[in-house]
Amino acid sequence: MKVVIAQMKHETNTFSPVPTPLARFAGDAALPLQGADAYQAYKGTGTAIGAFIELAEEAGAQIVLPVAASAWPSGPVEDAAFEHIVKRIVDAVADGCDAVLLDLHGAMVTRTYEDGEGELLRRLRAIAPEVPIGVALDMHTNLFPAMVDHATVLAGYQTYPHIDMFETGLRAGRAVFAMLAGRARPVMAWGNRPMLPHVMRQGSDDSPNRELQARCKEMELQGALCASVFVGFPNADVSQAGLSALVVTDGDETRARRWCDELLDMAWAARAGFAYEPEPLAASLARAQALRATLADDAGPVVLLDHSDNCASGGTMDTMTVLGAILDAGLQDVAAFAICDPGAVQRMMHAGIGAEIQLALGGKLDMPALDLGGQPRGVKGRVRLLCDGHYRNRGPMARGEHNHMGPTAVLDTGKAEIVVVSRQVEPHDLAAFQAVGIDPASKRFLMLKSRVHWRAGLRALAGAVVECAGTGVCTSDYAALRFTRLRRPMYPLDPL
Repeated sequence: MKVVIAQMKHETNTFSPVPTPLARFAGDAALPLQGADAYQAYKGTGTAIGAFIELAEEAGAQIVLPVAASAWPSGPVEDAAFEHIVKRIVDAVADGCDAVLLDLHGAMVTRTYEDGEGELLRRLRAIAPEVPIGVALDMHTNLFPAMVDHATVLAGYQTYPHIDMFETGLRAGRAVFAMLAGRARPVMAWGNRPMLPHVMRQGSDDSPNRELQARCKEMELQGALCASVFVGFPNADVSQAGLSALVVTDGDETRARRWCDELLDMAWAARAGFAYEPEPLAASLARAQALRATLADDAGPVVLLDHSDNCASGGTMDTMTVLGAILDAGLQDVAAFAICDPGAVQRMMHAGIGAEIQLALGGKLDMPALDLGGQPRGVKGRVRLLCDGHYRNRGPMARGEHNHMGPTAVLDTGKAEIVVVSRQVEPHDLAAFQAVGIDPASKRFLMLKSRVHWRAGLRALAGAVVECAGTGVCTSDYAALRFTRLRRPMYPLDPL
């Protein structure tokens, strides 16, 4: 048995000015990982592709791994990057195989295609009409008909933060291997509702998503091969953005349809719970200071979420609105992770550890989709640390996966330690802080450019949490986003 395993992951923020060339998928290398390099990078990791490798080896299958391409969220994927990745996968399948297992995201938009995953699957199905194709998807999938039409099995993460990547790979892969063994005949039913849940209210530990994902797990215990609610990715102006559901059963289309509709009806009935009203920043910081005053010194930091500029949703990671307000408010004993400013890092590296330096920090990228220009902030401090920015996730999210912040520096203002990176990276793992010599648990305040993923590795240390509405293309203020391709009417944009 021969199985093609591949990865093509990108969550596209169509409002983001951060470009997405092939190099963004390649890290330090010239091209994305392939073959033995990809196998070594992902075998034994807590990822969907890691699960696919494990299942294929258990089945004694020959593994062909043409490409493992994953990039932090950013703007639309350049056509050359998309075509390079897709060609690697299509050529491998064209050489012949018994099954295809794909670790995709589900919200990839390219310069040409608003449904990148659907286009890949369309091309695969054209050359391999009978080959089973199993796909693991992110919970933030914006589900298009082409994804369903051309795949055999789709399964989405059931947790946000995404700590079940590996388990989702198992769910999708096991259904495919059961089909190959003649023990299952997967059929799928899917649908959507005209609702655009705010990311800040999509956490699977929070209602109403908690109840939706719990019901998905119940359905799988009751016989579904896979049951998924995709909360969708709203910072993308595409026709199918928003919430959807998909259920895979063993040959029972009626049951799949009934279960799918049940999930959609549950979501629609609870739609008000997915709405989010940002609090004014000044009020958030005042509340944070009041909370800090009530906490014991060893209670853990007050976590300040700069959620409008979240790298894992395509943010530039260089807006200074929240950090500037923190500095203006005079908050003490702060760690801020992170500002992406490669030029500032180079200046600090040139100055050296211990040097006092004045920087125009952040604000290097304009955001024309929001009619916002970059606004650097003058910051003075001492260069406390310089490092190469490499670390490996401890987990539970993407356990064992390698990350690279690029050349990295820590600027100490006397009141705040500011991590300055050269590449966008989401602060969801303690390993990121260990790489820069910061113990976040010991701080009074911890500013994170994060929405929900920070909970995966850092939630246990938080004494309190305050959501801070700054500026950025990950804004939860839908009024700031100009939707032109999104299907309408859509809740909460329109009165439904």
